Amino acid sequence: MTDSKGYAVNDLVWAKMKGFSPWPGRVSEPPVELRRITVKKNIPVQCIFFFGSNNYAWIEENQLRPYLEVKEKMLSSCKSAGVREAIQQIEEFITSPENFQHLFASEQENRPDPDVEFNKLREGASEEEASINNTSTPAALESVESTPVATKKSATKKKAASTTKARAIGNKAKAAASLDGTSSPKRKRKILNDSAGDASSLDLNTFSPVRRNVNVSHLLDRPVTVARPATPEIDMSSVSNALQSRNIQASTLKFGFLGLGIMGCGMVKNLLNSGHSVVVWNRTATKCRKFLEAGAEVADTPSDVIEMTDVTFSCVADPQVAKELVFGNCGVMSANLVGKGYVEMTGVDPETSQDIAEQIIAKGGRYLEAQIQGSKNQAEEGTLIILAAGEQLLFEECQTCFEAISRHSFYMGNVGNATKMNLVLQMISGVMLAGIAEGLALADRAGLQQKDVLEVLELTSMSSDLVLQKGNAIIKGEFPTQLPLKHMQKDLKLALNMADGLEQSIPLAAASNEVFKHAKRLGYGSHDASALYVRSRF
Repeated sequence: MTDSKGYAVNDLVWAKMKGFSPWPGRVSEPPVELRRITVKKNIPVQCIFFFGSNNYAWIEENQLRPYLEVKEKMLSSCKSAGVREAIQQIEEFITSPENFQHLFASEQENRPDPDVEFNKLREGASEEEASINNTSTPAALESVESTPVATKKSATKKKAASTTKARAIGNKAKAAASLDGTSSPKRKRKILNDSAGDASSLDLNTFSPVRRNVNVSHLLDRPVTVARPATPEIDMSSVSNALQSRNIQASTLKFGFLGLGIMGCGMVKNLLNSGHSVVVWNRTATKCRKFLEAGAEVADTPSDVIEMTDVTFSCVADPQVAKELVFGNCGVMSANLVGKGYVEMTGVDPETSQDIAEQIIAKGGRYLEAQIQGSKNQAEEGTLIILAAGEQLLFEECQTCFEAISRHSFYMGNVGNATKMNLVLQMISGVMLAGIAEGLALADRAGLQQKDVLEVLELTSMSSDLVLQKGNAIIKGEFPTQLPLKHMQKDLKLALNMADGLEQSIPLAAASNEVFKHAKRLGYGSHDASALYVRSRF
């Protein structure tokens, strides 16, 4: 990106947010819901409306480029479907700007910034001082009149109230000065240390809800929303090196696959590339198009998949969705299950797996739980680890599929054993990731180079793929989703529930779960689990 060029409202630009590709946008007046940020010295920022996602963020001017000036260059490098949709929208805006005015309505409103009140409260100002301070604006005066703090004081307290008001006005002036960069160095440090983090250094899209007579606890517990990272579409034309190195004789059975998410896409691709006959279904039907073109059949409902195949795999988001596929409308239980195999690959708890198994078997079906260890890249490469339990004959019938999607598969006996093993492994991964995030956050705060920490770690007995992959993602500040943070938190919660039922104390997992929950509440649930660092650092 080039140096600042001095942008004005309504200028069209390419804006680069940390962790994302350049994106088409428009320089805008900040809407009421966009949080103010602490401005870095000598680095002006602009409020940018992002086309396609229709949200706002503060972006430093040196991360902006004029839209038309570099349009051709950017078009040639854009591969993401999200960016292409945004380009289409900005071109429509250029042609007919009047059709987009409803999107910019909130830019015209001016209301007091809740962060001013927040910083003031953190400095120790009382609710009474905040209420008196709010009376300096006409909009705040109406809310003050409706609160107990604004009731008339007795004559004996007039002098004290006058002194309090003067002190509050002084606090307001200090807070306002900090926003335009004129505060003293001591004051700047105070704001950065007290707030949830310097939003300008994060370069992420954060919002606060409009405040309407809210209480103090609301200001201390504001929700934050972060733009979800775009997931690149899977390339169906390539064959992984791991799959090429294997001599797989595809089974003559016909296989179904329910769910084409982050993990499912890679597994189905490898099943097709290894010569297996596959029928797919996904809640978002458009995701099936690429697989249809690659040779898969597409079914309308989960029950249709069961009817059309011999063995069906299910890989969806969580236990609740897994149960909906089985017991919901047009679900698995609606089909004729006699002799049919059902393989649950969703990360579930032992109780959920047992419930599904009992119902499948009761209708004449066969059941296997096949839990997967690995990430998006490993699913696409075909290097996952499979932990299976249930009917051993069904496990054997699925061997050619497991060879296509994994490097090892383990049979662990009765239903429940594989889900228990998976939760134990996920719990260990979650605790390790929390440790990596906190360690690199501490290193940064201590003035150490994070890359040096990672280089030394690589030479020690602590080195692992998890440490290196997540550590590098943290250092780059980019969190493309390999394993969604919300899925890791889900597995930690399931592990805690399992431990609770067994009366086993796991305090480290409990503490890690709280860190993941906080990061998810901040808006990083759909980012990679390495985005936990943002919560640890800021």
